[in-house]
Amino acid sequence: MKWIAILWASPLAMFWGWYFLSLYDINFGYIMLSRKVHDLVFQLYGQMIGIDPATIPGLIAQACILDTAIIGVIFAYRRRRAIAARWHYVRARYMSDSAAPSA
Repeated sequence: MKWIAILWASPLAMFWGWYFLSLYDINFGYIMLSRKVHDLVFQLYGQMIGIDPATIPGLIAQACILDTAIIGVIFAYRRRRAIAARWHYVRARYMSDSAAPSA
Protein backbone atom coordinates (compact mmCIF):
# COMPACT_ATOMS: atom_id res chain seq x y z
CA MET A 1 0.00 0.00 0.00
CA LYS A 2 2.97 2.28 0.66
CA TRP A 3 4.18 1.88 -2.92
CA ILE A 4 0.73 2.55 -4.31
CA ALA A 5 0.60 5.80 -2.35
CA ILE A 6 4.08 6.78 -3.54
CA LEU A 7 3.32 5.94 -7.17
CA TRP A 8 0.06 7.88 -6.89
CA ALA A 9 1.41 10.98 -5.14
CA SER A 10 4.66 11.45 -7.07
CA PRO A 11 3.14 12.31 -10.47
CA LEU A 12 0.54 14.51 -8.80
CA ALA A 13 3.18 16.45 -6.90
CA MET A 14 5.35 16.85 -9.99
CA PHE A 15 2.48 17.96 -12.23
CA TRP A 16 0.89 20.39 -9.80
CA GLY A 17 4.31 21.72 -8.80
CA TRP A 18 5.13 22.41 -12.46
CA TYR A 19 1.65 23.78 -13.11
CA PHE A 20 1.63 26.40 -10.35
CA LEU A 21 5.28 27.39 -10.77
CA SER A 22 4.82 27.90 -14.50
CA LEU A 23 1.39 29.50 -14.08
CA TYR A 24 2.88 32.24 -11.91
CA ASP A 25 6.10 32.31 -14.01
CA ILE A 26 8.37 31.35 -11.13
CA ASN A 27 10.98 29.76 -13.37
CA PHE A 28 14.30 30.05 -11.46
CA GLY A 29 15.97 30.54 -14.87
CA TYR A 30 14.68 27.16 -16.08
CA ILE A 31 12.79 27.44 -19.39
CA MET A 32 10.45 24.52 -18.56
CA LEU A 33 8.92 26.56 -15.71
CA SER A 34 8.23 29.66 -17.80
CA ARG A 35 4.77 30.94 -18.61
CA LYS A 36 5.47 30.64 -22.36
CA VAL A 37 6.06 26.91 -22.07
CA HIS A 38 3.00 26.60 -19.82
CA ASP A 39 0.78 28.23 -22.43
CA LEU A 40 2.39 26.25 -25.26
CA VAL A 41 1.91 22.90 -23.51
CA PHE A 42 -1.76 23.51 -22.83
CA GLN A 43 -2.33 24.94 -26.31
CA LEU A 44 -0.75 21.87 -27.95
CA TYR A 45 -2.60 19.48 -25.69
CA GLY A 46 -5.87 21.31 -26.32
CA GLN A 47 -5.34 21.07 -30.07
CA MET A 48 -4.49 17.36 -29.86
CA ILE A 49 -7.66 16.45 -28.00
CA GLY A 50 -9.83 19.14 -29.55
CA ILE A 51 -10.92 21.16 -26.52
CA ASP A 52 -10.31 24.63 -25.15
CA PRO A 53 -6.92 24.77 -23.40
CA ALA A 54 -8.41 26.74 -20.49
CA THR A 55 -10.58 23.76 -19.50
CA ILE A 56 -7.71 21.28 -19.26
CA PRO A 57 -6.51 22.16 -15.70
CA GLY A 58 -10.05 21.71 -14.38
CA LEU A 59 -10.37 18.35 -16.08
CA ILE A 60 -7.04 17.25 -14.65
CA ALA A 61 -8.13 18.39 -11.19
CA GLN A 62 -11.33 16.34 -11.49
CA ALA A 63 -9.29 13.29 -12.56
CA CYS A 64 -6.97 13.78 -9.57
CA ILE A 65 -9.94 13.96 -7.20
CA LEU A 66 -11.39 10.77 -8.69
CA ASP A 67 -8.04 8.99 -8.42
CA THR A 68 -7.71 10.14 -4.81
CA ALA A 69 -11.18 8.80 -4.03
CA ILE A 70 -10.34 5.44 -5.62
CA ILE A 71 -7.09 5.17 -3.65
CA GLY A 72 -8.98 6.14 -0.47
CA VAL A 73 -11.60 3.45 -1.07
CA ILE A 74 -8.91 0.83 -1.66
CA PHE A 75 -7.13 1.89 1.53
CA ALA A 76 -10.37 1.84 3.54
CA TYR A 77 -11.27 -1.59 2.16
CA ARG A 78 -7.88 -2.99 3.12
CA ARG A 79 -8.12 -1.49 6.63
CA ARG A 80 -11.83 -2.10 7.18
CA ARG A 81 -11.39 -4.23 10.31
CA ALA A 82 -9.17 -1.65 12.01
CA ILE A 83 -11.52 1.15 10.98
CA ALA A 84 -14.54 -0.79 12.30
CA ALA A 85 -12.77 -1.50 15.60
CA ARG A 86 -11.90 2.17 15.98
CA TRP A 87 -15.47 3.16 15.11
CA HIS A 88 -16.90 0.83 17.76
CA TYR A 89 -14.39 2.07 20.35
CA VAL A 90 -15.19 5.74 19.71
CA ARG A 91 -18.90 5.07 19.60
CA ALA A 92 -18.82 3.15 22.89
CA ARG A 93 -16.72 5.83 24.52
CA TYR A 94 -18.69 8.89 23.45
CA MET A 95 -22.19 7.58 22.74
CA SER A 96 -22.76 5.42 25.82
CA ASP A 97 -25.03 6.36 28.73
CA SER A 98 -22.07 6.92 31.04
CA ALA A 99 -20.60 9.48 28.62
CA ALA A 100 -23.67 11.72 28.97
CA PRO A 101 -23.05 14.83 31.08
CA SER A 102 -24.64 14.78 34.52
CA ALA A 103 -26.58 17.78 35.71
